Amino acid sequence: MTALKLDRVCKSFGKVQVLHDIDLAVEEGEFVVFVGPSGCGKSTLLRVIAGLEDATSGRVEIGGAEVTRTPPAKRGIAMVFQSYALYPHLDARGNMALGLRQEGQPKGVIAERIAEAARILSLEPYLDRRPAELSGGQRQRVAIGRAITRQPRLFLFDEPLSNLDAALRMNTRIEIAQLHRTLGASMIYVTHDQTEAMTLADRIVVLRDGRIEQTGSPMELYNDPANRFVAGFLGAPSMNFLRPVSAAPEGAVLGIRPEHLRPEPDGPIRGAIAHVERLGGDTNIVVDTESGEQATIRMFGQHPAKVGEPIAMGFDARHAFHFDAEGRRLRNG
Repeated sequence: MTALKLDRVCKSFGKVQVLHDIDLAVEEGEFVVFVGPSGCGKSTLLRVIAGLEDATSGRVEIGGAEVTRTPPAKRGIAMVFQSYALYPHLDARGNMALGLRQEGQPKGVIAERIAEAARILSLEPYLDRRPAELSGGQRQRVAIGRAITRQPRLFLFDEPLSNLDAALRMNTRIEIAQLHRTLGASMIYVTHDQTEAMTLADRIVVLRDGRIEQTGSPMELYNDPANRFVAGFLGAPSMNFLRPVSAAPEGAVLGIRPEHLRPEPDGPIRGAIAHVERLGGDTNIVVDTESGEQATIRMFGQHPAKVGEPIAMGFDARHAFHFDAEGRRLRNG
């Protein structure tokens, strides 16, 4: 069964259209990530799915039923917000129980569901603590636990890791991935962080200016981007865009990922080392090229590169991309 189907969904605020004819299907049990820069419409799209915003036009289906004009509480969804949205006067147990009490669930059902969510999220020692007594990661787990107890048809996550520090983001990311494997539930996750998208998603939806640029698995989008925007958005460090080193249409651009660019004594791309990032297991060498671009080489291990040294670079043509002046992929490039 299809967990979610969007058919030509548009959203406008006054005269400003922020979503343009969005067509998308999310399958049962699929983890789909909406990714894109700030202002691309990803959070607005999530809010339309949740019913927190009305679609200006188009159709929304959840679990095979049309919900385009259905109130959020009756859509069978549970949402996890960036801000946690926990009640400070309630302990973790009370926050996780609140939605079930509002639904009129029996006390035994509430206790059973809270116990199961706490077990899945390792929250048993913290159920009697209020939000102020919990760390950021624990508060986010309580918010996720509140969603689990609802047993929704669809989980929605709106940038849930943005308020966490780097170490907690990684740990919570792993927990969310494990949660998806445990529950087998359909999940839609919004982020501007391409690392979260690449590591969590079964399928990524890349948005720009309220339109879907490309959808596919993380490796499909990484290895076969449809255009320059997708190619540059996914990957860290991002793809290098350089002047072509062979015959190419007027205005065309060469795209090479940092791991596919290498020092080569007689390489066709020349410049000087502008910066070196020594990361221990990897070394990133930033080069100012003679043609005026900046390029990054990503090398495994530790390398004795020095700022100011001249360098020549080459690459395997099998890993090269070419884009026209409008950013469209040239498939014969």
